[in-house]
Order: sequence, then C-alpha cells, then structure tokens
Amino acid sequence: MSDKSEETMLIHIPPDGVAPGKGYSHVVVGEGRLVVISGQVALDEHGNVVGNGDAAAQAGQVFENLRRCLAAGGATFAEVAKFTFYVTDVAILPEVRAVRDAHIDTARPPASTAVQVAALYRPELMLEVEALAIIPW
Repeated sequence: MSDKSEETMLIHIPPDGVAPGKGYSHVVVGEGRLVVISGQVALDEHGNVVGNGDAAAQAGQVFENLRRCLAAGGATFAEVAKFTFYVTDVAILPEVRAVRDAHIDTARPPASTAVQVAALYRPELMLEVEALAIIPW
C-alpha cells in the first residue's frame, strides 16, 4: 500500500440498486492525468516466464510488473481506478486476489473485471492484468 493514498482523489461510489461488489468497487471517479498500463504477464525483465504452473507466483510477478509500469507513469497502486484480469481458469482467482490485496487498499478497492479466456499468447501463462490509474492534478 502506498503512502500516497491520502493524496489520491479517487472517489468510490456505491450505486443505488446494484448489489455490492465483493472485493471491487462498481464506480470509481477521479480527476487528473490518466495512466494506461498494458496487460502485464508473468515475464521477468529478461522475458522468462516466472512461476510456470504456479498461479500465486505468476500473480506476484504480474503485480511487480504492474508496479514498475505504474511507477514509470508516475503512479502507484493507490491511484489505480480499474483492473482487468484475464485468466485461463477462474479457479485461480482466489490466489490472484490474495496477491492483489497485498497491493491495494481493500477497504476502497479499484473497479475490476475478470474474464476467463481460452489462452494467452504463451501457453505457460495463466493470467494477464491491465490497469487504469488516475494521478491527481
């Protein structure tokens, strides 16, 4: 969790008439500079797969890659407004969420979408995660 969380101007709005999200927010609003992070997979800095067959290890590498990408854009996990998760098997979501939860404010989680896909671009990869962040002006 970033120490910048107090500065973040993201507003989490629970919409009327919509069941509460479990582990995500339905609506996140912010004003500032948009940072768009392409889908990150479990590749290390040399392009090697990390955690072949291990969802938690792959999620750990994915979130490390996201952290580095967010930093390159001047953001932290505290400014993430939305994640999109692409998984090859929804059964790995509890492991992925545990890693995610170590990086976000679980009391004010980002908006989120999770989709099961037939495959990612390499057969060893189990998940891909993209992020949208908003840095306050």
